[in-house]
Amino acid sequence: MKRNATRIILALSVICMSLGLMSMRPADEVITKENGVTVINTTSLADDVEGYAGPTPLKIYIKENKIEKIVALKNLETPKYFALIKRNLLTKWNGLAPKKAATQQVDAVTGATYSSEAVIENVKRGLDYYNTKGKK
Repeated sequence: MKRNATRIILALSVICMSLGLMSMRPADEVITKENGVTVINTTSLADDVEGYAGPTPLKIYIKENKIEKIVALKNLETPKYFALIKRNLLTKWNGLAPKKAATQQVDAVTGATYSSEAVIENVKRGLDYYNTKGKK
């Protein structure tokens, strides 16, 4: 009987500690501020969006209601083809207001279609999230 009580107390302690750690996480892991710039991280927003080799998460930097830059986060895409995306696609939204950028029609990069489409969807989801929850 004492052994079961000890196990129950130990289990409850672990649960309480876990809940305490969870409450220490930021309220919103998608939108953060860095030096006056709003940063949208699409890792959790678009975890179901895959390019050729897997998810293609991004960080979208917004300053004074304009997209400053979009940066690719760690992914498993073929470096040679993803370099084309970085050079020819990620800059297409720079300087646009988030509302306009969310509806911007952007073409995929030839030779990296799957990865391009995943990046475009990541940008769309990130900007949709920002436009509905991020502006204050």
